[in-house]
Amino acid sequence: MCLAYFEGKGYSEGFSSHMEHMLEILEKGTPVRLVISGDEICKACPNLKNNICVTEACVTHYDQKVLDICGFYENQVMGSKEFFSRVEEKILEKGKRKEICSGCEWNYICENKISRWKKRSQQPD
Repeated sequence: MCLAYFEGKGYSEGFSSHMEHMLEILEKGTPVRLVISGDEICKACPNLKNNICVTEACVTHYDQKVLDICGFYENQVMGSKEFFSRVEEKILEKGKRKEICSGCEWNYICENKISRWKKRSQQPD
């Protein structure tokens, strides 16, 4: 869900670059496997120390809430566009983002932004 609002603030250049790369790949509709732990997106995160996430409990909580609200299950495989669309519909449009991640240190960035997925759906074809 963080990808909906990601703008590269506060993280290392390596992490921001990796996230931009992941967005490019995922916005093509690439198949994804839904997990409630560190994944390819997390690979360059500064919170990953010796392949262990120092904020794993938070990540697991956020991931599980997204799966639950959207009706997904762990290890489900789907197209990334389908995932983005369902998160937009079930969480972001219904104002449930704060319910999931109000404790996140980056919450202030997301609070007043429109998700990148909503922006794209509002653009004319």
